[in-house]
Amino acid sequence: MRFLTGVALLGLLVPASAIAQDDPPADSGGVTIAEVPFGIGERMDYRVKFGPLKVGQAHMEVEGLDTIAGNATYHLRFHMSGSVPFYKLDDTQQSWLDVALLATRRYHQDSHQGSYERYREYEFDLEQGVRTGLEGETDSIPEMALDEAAFIYFVRSIELEVGETYEWNRYYRYDRNPVVLQVLRRERVRVPAGEFETIVVRPIIKTGGIFAEGGEAEVYITDDDLRVPVRLNSKMKVGSVTLELTEYREGQKLTPEMIGSR
Repeated sequence: MRFLTGVALLGLLVPASAIAQDDPPADSGGVTIAEVPFGIGERMDYRVKFGPLKVGQAHMEVEGLDTIAGNATYHLRFHMSGSVPFYKLDDTQQSWLDVALLATRRYHQDSHQGSYERYREYEFDLEQGVRTGLEGETDSIPEMALDEAAFIYFVRSIELEVGETYEWNRYYRYDRNPVVLQVLRRERVRVPAGEFETIVVRPIIKTGGIFAEGGEAEVYITDDDLRVPVRLNSKMKVGSVTLELTEYREGQKLTPEMIGSR
């Protein structure tokens, strides 16, 4: 079995078609930057539990600012590692998120989950609607496509209303769209990093995994300007999986001067 699916444990929280971003990206001195709650250097650390057992750790971070095909991007990284008897997980996913469009320009995955291994690299040509793999293979992608890691950060830029259900058709694989996000309630929760007021959401995607239709996954996002995912709970056939925030480091807001200095 696959114990965890890397970034998908926190990600694919995909709000959808009903909402466009109310505020267009800011344009200052010819440099366009979308309004987001995160910045360069932001990092979130988590402990991973399988049932009552602490089995690993994970972290997400905005590692830096890169340029892909002439476009400024946030370099995002997610890493998860852990083990249970006869099973080990070591999963790293990286995404390069366009700072203006909030869409993926590049995506890497290096996954080792028990006997399962996967390595892939994709370049996303957003203008032509094409992704290209390591061997030069190509496939079409939806408009403003997003990968798993990028989706987490995109969702954090969205205002969520309790009681609403959203859909979005921006996941880079057509067969996994639409992704549905149900906004369930507000709840105060305590995790190792502290106590937080949160908005609880349930993501549902077309997969047999942790966010499958009929599942009971819930993700807790702080109800503040930072919108940090602080907890994920999911009941699975083989048990329950929980991620809890242990430490948070705020990042530096991106400015046109930071892009211009590169």
